[in-house]
Amino acid sequence: MTGAPTALRDARARLDTWLTRHALPLWWERGADHAAGGFVDRLAHDGAPATGFAKRVRVQARQAYVYGLAAAQGWMAGADGAARHALAGLAAMKRADGLYSLAPAREAPLDGMGLLYDQAFALLALATGFAAFGEPELEREAHALREQLTDFAHRLGGFAETPGLAAPLFANPNMHLFESFQAWSAASDDPTWAKLAAAQARLAQERLIDPSTGVLHETYGPDWRPVSGPDRVVSPGHLFEWGYLLLAWNGGGKAERAAGLRLIEEAERTGIDRRRGVAIFALDGSLGPVDRNARLWAQTERLRAAALAVSLTGDPQWWSAALEASQTLEAFLETPTPGLWRDWMDETGAFREEPAPASSFYHIVGAIAGLQRLLDCG
Repeated sequence: MTGAPTALRDARARLDTWLTRHALPLWWERGADHAAGGFVDRLAHDGAPATGFAKRVRVQARQAYVYGLAAAQGWMAGADGAARHALAGLAAMKRADGLYSLAPAREAPLDGMGLLYDQAFALLALATGFAAFGEPELEREAHALREQLTDFAHRLGGFAETPGLAAPLFANPNMHLFESFQAWSAASDDPTWAKLAAAQARLAQERLIDPSTGVLHETYGPDWRPVSGPDRVVSPGHLFEWGYLLLAWNGGGKAERAAGLRLIEEAERTGIDRRRGVAIFALDGSLGPVDRNARLWAQTERLRAAALAVSLTGDPQWWSAALEASQTLEAFLETPTPGLWRDWMDETGAFREEPAPASSFYHIVGAIAGLQRLLDCG
C-alpha cells in the first residue's frame, strides 16, 4: 500500500520469517503431544514442554485456528496435519452434554474466561477447520454447539457465563462469540451465523459501549450495566479487539465503523504507555491506569486494529500505531529459542521469566495476518 513506512515493511518481513521458519515448526514439533494427543499448554524457553500445566480447551481450539490458517495460507508444509491434530485434541475434551470442557459447569470460574469463553473458541476452531478442509462433520459439530448456546442466551441480548446465570455478565466471551460467528458467516452459507454476528454487534453498541466515553467495560450486572467500584475495569487490549471486530464485520455499516474506530482511538488515547510504547493491561472506570504491566496479546491486538484502521481510513496516525505495535511485538518475541515469546512486561520494561503460553500464538498469528493484508493490498 502506498504510504507504508519502510520500517513497517521490514518488520513484516522479519515477522513472516519468525512465523514460518521458527514458530510454526517449533510448536508442531515440540508443542504437540504426539503420544497422548493435543497440544501442551506452555513451552519453556529452551523449547521443552513446561511441566505442571494441564491441557486446556482454549489451547487446542486456538492451535487448530493457528494451523488451520497456516494450511490455508501455505505458511508451513504439513500444517493441515497439525490442524487436524489440534481438532482431535479439542474433540477429546467434549463432554457428554455436548459442551467442551474438562471440568463440570459448576466448577468453571466466573471471571469471563470460563465455560462460555471455551465454547466461543471451540466454534472458532471448527470454523477455521471447515474453511480449510470443507468437511461437513465440522459444520454439524458447530450446529450442535450452536444449539447448546441457546441455554446461555440472555434476555437482553448476548450470552451469560453459564446457563441461567443472572450476574456477573462479561464482555470478553461475548466478543469471542462475535469473532466466531463472523468466522462461520464467512465459511458457511447458513444465514443464521450472520444473524448471530449482527446480534453481537448490536449488543456492543446498545448495551456494552458507554456512549459518553466510547469504551466498554469488562464486567456487567444482570441488566448489562457496568458494575461499580474496583471491578469496573477497562482493558485497552479488548478495546482494540472489539474495535477490530466491528470494523472487520462485513455486515456492518457506518454505525459499526464509527463505533469500532472510536474504541481504537480511545485505546490509543488512554491505554498506551508512551515511554515504553506498549498497551497497558488495565484502566479504571474513569480511564485512568490501574495496571501498567503489559501483556503480549494486547500488543498484537493493537497491531491488528491499527492495520485495519489505516486500510479503511488512510489516516497517518494508524501507520504510526502499527509501526510502534510491530516493534513492541518483536521485543516480546526476542527469546533464547526462536519461535517462543515473553508474556508479561512490567512497568520498568523488564520481562517476566516464565514459560511461553501456547494460548498467545492465536493472537500473534492474527496480528501477522492483519499486517500482511494491509501491506499486500496495494
